[in-house]
Amino acid sequence: MPDNDARLDFSKLDGLIPAVIQDALTAEVLMLGFMNEAALARTRELGRVTFYSRTRKTLWTKGETSGNYLQVVDISADCDNDTILVQALPHGPVCHTGTQTCFGEHTRTRLSFLGRLQRLIELRNSQRPEGSYTTALFASGTRRIAQKVGEEGVETALAAVAQDSQALVEESADLLYHLTVLLTERGLSLEDVADCLKNRHQ
Repeated sequence: MPDNDARLDFSKLDGLIPAVIQDALTAEVLMLGFMNEAALARTRELGRVTFYSRTRKTLWTKGETSGNYLQVVDISADCDNDTILVQALPHGPVCHTGTQTCFGEHTRTRLSFLGRLQRLIELRNSQRPEGSYTTALFASGTRRIAQKVGEEGVETALAAVAQDSQALVEESADLLYHLTVLLTERGLSLEDVADCLKNRHQ
């Protein structure tokens, strides 16, 4: 988060600064809103993104009526200290149209799907809907899930040496899915793996 809010320049837009909201898990740009100093303070206080409505001339916390709030993970300022980037975890659709982002599907990268997959797997773990393969995996326990990861790892290796590229991609997808389930079962995530890789790189 910005080290010192006093450095933020609210003067350029008559007391407001743009706030770009980004999904902390998938890196997708979700929406753009405006904050004044009070909205930023409320955002920090609640841990939920709060904007200043330019039409209603009042503060409003995203999701206060719909329940689709934005849980703050981090706040950072740009180089000119007149715009902030808020990384958040969305709880439900972000756009009033019912979509996940106000900017449409074209803002999503192919890799961002991994974050959405992890989020879906986490929901399956908490909700355990009947008829779901993921639910059945969680019900089978850590040992069985770990066994599946081992099986998929072997199949991926075999595809690499004995099959075509498409088979390798498909087996890799199976491996990555089951690995994500295993991580979730152990209270971990793909982010933890990414952090480990990042630390090794540094």
